Amino acid sequence: MPQTSTRTSALSRRSLLAALGGTAALGALAGCGVPAAYVRPGDRAVADESAADKKLTWANWPLYIDTDDDNPGRRPTLRAFEKRTGISVDYVEEINDNDEFFGKISPALTNHQSTGRDLIVISDWMCARYVRLGWVQEMDRARQPNVAHHLDPLLRSPAFDPGRRFTVPWQSGITGIAYNHRKLGREIRAVSDLWANDLKGRVTLLSGLDESFALLMQGNGVDITRWTADDFHRVCDQVEREVRRGQIRRFTGNDYTKDLVSGDVLACQAYSGDVIQLQADNPDIRFVVPEEGAELWSDSLMVPDRARHKANAERLVDYYYDPEVAARLAAWVNYVCPVPAAREVLARARDKDTAALADNPLVFPDGTMRERLAVARDITSTERTQFARRWNRIAGL
Repeated sequence: MPQTSTRTSALSRRSLLAALGGTAALGALAGCGVPAAYVRPGDRAVADESAADKKLTWANWPLYIDTDDDNPGRRPTLRAFEKRTGISVDYVEEINDNDEFFGKISPALTNHQSTGRDLIVISDWMCARYVRLGWVQEMDRARQPNVAHHLDPLLRSPAFDPGRRFTVPWQSGITGIAYNHRKLGREIRAVSDLWANDLKGRVTLLSGLDESFALLMQGNGVDITRWTADDFHRVCDQVEREVRRGQIRRFTGNDYTKDLVSGDVLACQAYSGDVIQLQADNPDIRFVVPEEGAELWSDSLMVPDRARHKANAERLVDYYYDPEVAARLAAWVNYVCPVPAAREVLARARDKDTAALADNPLVFPDGTMRERLAVARDITSTERTQFARRWNRIAGL
């Protein structure tokens, strides 16, 4: 099993998309919900060539799968799948931004053509657009006993895909608060602590609308599974006040990690996966799920419309829900594992650093933390343009 201390440090998926302006595109392709683009169920029928053609093409983000320490081009869990099944996988690290990739494959999907990909990994807020447009094939859970049995109950039924008929989480994460305990000299427990006077000018918020709003709403006591437009505008009013009084240093992408490490920032919105990496070098950096709660998010696997190797893709998805495989992946990527049963596997690891991950609540949230986590309902296509326009003015995008 690869050791976490020797793997290449990876940007979180959410950090990476924020750095690249993942919510900035508000044109027709990203705005979405265009009725003419909707694919009716009868339109997506296509012959599945899986039985005769033992291959599939999988598009994923960079640095989002385990690699061999001595050969970064070798992916142990994926190679084991190929050996076990005889299915050849063309693994392409081509997704750097949700909107950018949407624009790349949407022309084919709009015209009911194959994208050339059988499996893709997209952030759930963007998955919602694909599902609404009918651009995703429903997975056959009869082919996926591991998914049916091992998928974390917290992730089983998001608002955009009740029952997870079209999507399966690849990895998950938490948007919470990171802070430098030694330099701040006290603990942070609540979202409202970000507005304390001793943090004036030393706080950053995430710039992306989809990355930032849910945690701030939770600070106001909002149930983010059913938030309203009034809840959103109340947060915007609050953030505007904090900007005017100089409380917020700036809005960031993944570069918040540099500010936190340097001490220029003492507290910030942050992703759990990033903080695990930062703590390896600086144990004074802490991550907190606020008392009011935090957002649990996912990047999910989908089989796009007109994919020609659907059964092969479904088999690969189910393979990664085998707890033994999920544990190997979790030991490398360090995000919240969507397979809780993988915890017991990691606990038995011979390497002590790997075994310690089993007790890390940022990989396997404990019962107390799980009670404070929630999956936010997505921003609908009707809401998006208006909400993004207001948020981007505040964040300076």
